[in-house]
Amino acid sequence: MSELSQWGLFLLIGAGTFAIRLSFIEFYGSLRIPPLLRRALLYVPASVLAALVVPAVVYPDRHAAFDWSNPQIPAAILAGLVAWRTKSTLLTLAVGMGALWALKYWGV
Repeated sequence: MSELSQWGLFLLIGAGTFAIRLSFIEFYGSLRIPPLLRRALLYVPASVLAALVVPAVVYPDRHAAFDWSNPQIPAAILAGLVAWRTKSTLLTLAVGMGALWALKYWGV
């Protein structure tokens, strides 16, 4: 691929990304979202977070290690329980990372 083709491709991709983002900003006030879709969109942040966290916990070294010898699984379960009970992000992060570090230190 020539250098001119690469620059053209970069500009085309950048313009496409800009157009997609601008469309959401421009149409935000003019489109009416149905209540069912609005209610369904409330779950998007939680599902995106789960999609990012679960593979990192279950596949720590790019292969499945879903057993108790993987210290990330008990630490994630403990962090999930803390998040569920306290609804505190800072406490959840502190307990989860503390549990992970302790489990790795003790060699569990």
